[in-house]
Amino acid sequence: MNTRPGSIPALVAGVALLCAASGVSAADIVLRAAHNGFQGHPFDDGLLKLEEVLEARTGGAVDVQVFPAEQLGTEEQVTELVDLGTVAFNINGTAGISGFVPEAELLNLPFIFKGEDHFYRVIDGPVGNRIAQAIESRLDVIVLGWVYGGNRNLWNSKRPVLSPADMEGLKIRTMSSEVMVDSFNALGGQATPISFGELYSALQQGVVDGAEGDHIDLLGEKFYETVKYVSLTGHIFLPAVIIMSKKVYDDLPVAVQAAVWEAAAEAVAAERASYTEKDMAAQSQLKDLGLQFDTVDSSVFQAALEGVYAKYADKVGGAALIEQVGRQ
Repeated sequence: MNTRPGSIPALVAGVALLCAASGVSAADIVLRAAHNGFQGHPFDDGLLKLEEVLEARTGGAVDVQVFPAEQLGTEEQVTELVDLGTVAFNINGTAGISGFVPEAELLNLPFIFKGEDHFYRVIDGPVGNRIAQAIESRLDVIVLGWVYGGNRNLWNSKRPVLSPADMEGLKIRTMSSEVMVDSFNALGGQATPISFGELYSALQQGVVDGAEGDHIDLLGEKFYETVKYVSLTGHIFLPAVIIMSKKVYDDLPVAVQAAVWEAAAEAVAAERASYTEKDMAAQSQLKDLGLQFDTVDSSVFQAALEGVYAKYADKVGGAALIEQVGRQ
């Protein structure tokens, strides 16, 4: 994983002075940032913090423009724009990035994380760093930090799902991850990858019966208008990365590069805090809206996925790496 540049004199006192010395004037640098969450989503909060801090650290030499809600395209499409250098920053969930970086599927294995604390130990530790390096190498980007994509559950419009047997025949939207598709097929559902931006209409039109996702999206995207039952499977703690185009980064003055790292650190902290706060509030509001929440025995769902773990072990780095995640 790329590391921030060495300490620059007077960075905290004013990167703006260094920008001026580098010949960078106000609004000379325009950087576009994108994500697939709605306006006010934790991803949005994170990138808005990056915008605030980066513009302040550079005294207005940099103008960051944040585009939420897939305005510039899907995660996968924007990843290609980042590679080209036409978009500077993007937040990618590991599901969306797994098509480019197969090693990222390790973090998409259902139930690989034991809880939020374990999730952060892994992504902030050697395993997270290893996958970040693979992302940088394969996509020619810089990983600025790991953020939280939420604890995901199963929800649908047909019936309560208390065990895999209850999923029989349900058409479930999944993220575009081979692991996720195979996992929900193994659980008895009919996994149907659909772009996040198309999910509401797919639910409304009956293309799918439900999906898997977190409380924040269920509330903020108004999916609650199309589904009734929420099964608290907690099958994934979804990691996401803030990536930056290496082409764009390499063209920046050193002072601005340093400011990017300062801003990224604050963006990561802001996004994580936002997710924790908004997730709790969202679940409460969803209950008030009449959704039915059911607790399930997650071990029954885990047992049904043993074949998926066996199938993908070698692809994600080997059984030993999976065991390493469990020990962290």
